[in-house]
Amino acid sequence: MIFRRASAERGWADHGWLQTRHSFSFADYVDPRYMGWGNLRVINEDVIAPGTGFGMHGHRDMEIVTYVLDGELWHRDSLGHVAAIHAGEVQRMSAGSGVRHSEFSGTQGPTHLLQIWVHPTAPGGAPSYEQTAFDPAAKRARLLPIAVPVDQVAAVAAHGPRPVGWRADAVLYAGCFDGSGEAATHTLAPGRLAYVHVVRGSVAINGARFDAGDAALVQEESALHLTDGHEAEVLLFDLAPAAPLAERL
Repeated sequence: MIFRRASAERGWADHGWLQTRHSFSFADYVDPRYMGWGNLRVINEDVIAPGTGFGMHGHRDMEIVTYVLDGELWHRDSLGHVAAIHAGEVQRMSAGSGVRHSEFSGTQGPTHLLQIWVHPTAPGGAPSYEQTAFDPAAKRARLLPIAVPVDQVAAVAAHGPRPVGWRADAVLYAGCFDGSGEAATHTLAPGRLAYVHVVRGSVAINGARFDAGDAALVQEESALHLTDGHEAEVLLFDLAPAAPLAERL
């Protein structure tokens, strides 16, 4: 079963310095049907004006990944990390027992990003930080693991680029598809859920067309086939189980 979450149906807010869209309930946007999917809790698509951003604020018991699409995001946290995250780079922050951080756009132009929150397998633990860059060519015509459970990092890295490791029962893949010759298939283990977010362009998911900002909530499917992309960039989440779709929507 695949349910379409259309881009235009997402929550939206204009804060002047921040244009944001929420795939799931967040801040002032609340929809009981969309409180997350499996252990995926948040996907926010943010465009942050140059030189502006989020001041120091706290998180705990959440695995947070920032996926920068355009621009430059400056990160500072209570662990002592100060870093710039550029387009094509991925940041992972395990909030654990508690961490504070700030995020600001660079001054040369707006920053466009996706921020993703996934529930950890267990609360608490020491907070930690990780950042890596992925060659765009490594995502071409395939689904590249970019975030995996920490105990799987070494095995995945032995066969390709090293993903970030999070304390969550989830795997996040990124892929780029353009033209009929570029396709990928992802097999789902019994009981697993999936969530596919189209970052840019458009792509067919099991034959149905999805455009930029659209998403597919997936359950009781054995495989997902991504085909016929048009300048498409896609994130695919393989997730721990949750309530049946019919009970959620």
